[in-house]
Amino acid sequence: MTQTLVDFDEALTRYEPVMGLEIHVELNTASKMFCGCSTEFGADPNTQVCPVCLGLPGSLPVVNAKAVESAIRMGLALNCEIAEWCRFARKNYFYPDMPKNFQTSQYDEPIAFNGWLDVEVDGETYRIEIERAHMEEDTGKSLHVGGSTGRIHGADYSLLDYNRAGIPLIEIVTKTIEVPGDKAPAVARAYVNQVRDLMLALGVSDARMDQGSLRADVNLSLRPVGTTAFGTRSETKNVNSFRSVERAVRYEVSRHAGILDAGGSVLQETRHFHEADGSTSAGREKSDADDYRYFPEPDLAPVAPSREWVEELRGTLPEPPTERRKRLQSEWGFNDLEMRDTIGAGALELVVETVAAGAAPAAAKKWWLGELARRAKEDSVELDAMPITAAHVAELQGLIESGRINDKIAREVLDGVLSGEGSPEAVVTARGLEMVSDEGALSDAVDAAISANPDVAQKVRDGKVAAAGALIGSVMKDMRGQADAGRVRELILEKLS
Repeated sequence: MTQTLVDFDEALTRYEPVMGLEIHVELNTASKMFCGCSTEFGADPNTQVCPVCLGLPGSLPVVNAKAVESAIRMGLALNCEIAEWCRFARKNYFYPDMPKNFQTSQYDEPIAFNGWLDVEVDGETYRIEIERAHMEEDTGKSLHVGGSTGRIHGADYSLLDYNRAGIPLIEIVTKTIEVPGDKAPAVARAYVNQVRDLMLALGVSDARMDQGSLRADVNLSLRPVGTTAFGTRSETKNVNSFRSVERAVRYEVSRHAGILDAGGSVLQETRHFHEADGSTSAGREKSDADDYRYFPEPDLAPVAPSREWVEELRGTLPEPPTERRKRLQSEWGFNDLEMRDTIGAGALELVVETVAAGAAPAAAKKWWLGELARRAKEDSVELDAMPITAAHVAELQGLIESGRINDKIAREVLDGVLSGEGSPEAVVTARGLEMVSDEGALSDAVDAAISANPDVAQKVRDGKVAAAGALIGSVMKDMRGQADAGRVRELILEKLS
């Protein structure tokens, strides 16, 4: 059936979006949640498994203490209360990638609850209330072979990789998010972005969205403007980039509006997000949380972190994101608009890293929010997914400031770096892009330009200094743009004075 989509802005004239966001964070512990198996990413399928993570009879799980510590620190950083006593339960459901046919989780008794995180969008601050952050284990992974998308649709057959089964996982669940409809996509993106930044600052996860170590589920429903009752929600699963979070919200608003306008009913279901066009497609019908069966896990002791330990961990927290941004803005000398643009572009951490690598804040911002942001948009990728590092950008700026290249050449150097030709230094050397600093060569080039353009030279002699621009252009063309235009101008005026 063809899906009728309503323009996003038009949909907002009749409906208000209501959101809920779930973020799954894989912890960077060396071993799994309940066993000693390695968590290293990229191993051959089914090589990092044991009787515990496979759920074989007679195996006994043991809670990973480092995972508990990470969960508490995450909860504190999210302004949550930390439970004095909590326990794990068996969440019973069947998936092929769930070897035990249950997931060991803390849904009912989370270690952290009642938190909040403030996010800023277009100069306005929105408080996102957090219902809970609970510990659980990740499932295995289905590998769909055949077809063009890697998904089950169109695949010839499926394989199962249980390496990920048992990976320590923290699920962060928001309470209902109600913000102005036109801000909803950006707020969702900003929240996921800020959670990722916080996880990196805490050092509890590498938060690689491209590898699935941080992934978001977007719950969304619509209600008619002026009403209070929530509509039926859809849940778009495993959205793996900030841009995609924003696109998923926009698409689901348009899709829901089309269904409701036609007098239909939204099906409560999971949805798959498609990066290629920003659309979603049906997954499975979705039960309510209270439809699952939970049984206390008999093989695991309750977790009861002492208040002394909690306070000790509180002392290890990094600078709160809001305070850190204010400090950075002051240190960098950015005005409110400049800082807002930097955050909005997802470039804050990239600028931080570039400044740490030796570039001036203004120069770092210029590259990330200018040329690199433009190219990222053209390629439909996140800015931090561009094949260039902060160290490369700092090195590029250093080459400019040392006079070895100019801004124009720098863009050609950038082409080489993005094409995988190596560092800026390597590209300059390999392509022969370094500026000509030999005074003799510059002087010869100026003499040639004067000789070739006698009329223009005479104008300069007559005091029409602006005419020197034509001679400068001639020299720069002759030297393939690899000359210092300022020095060329000085030589022209010296020779024609």
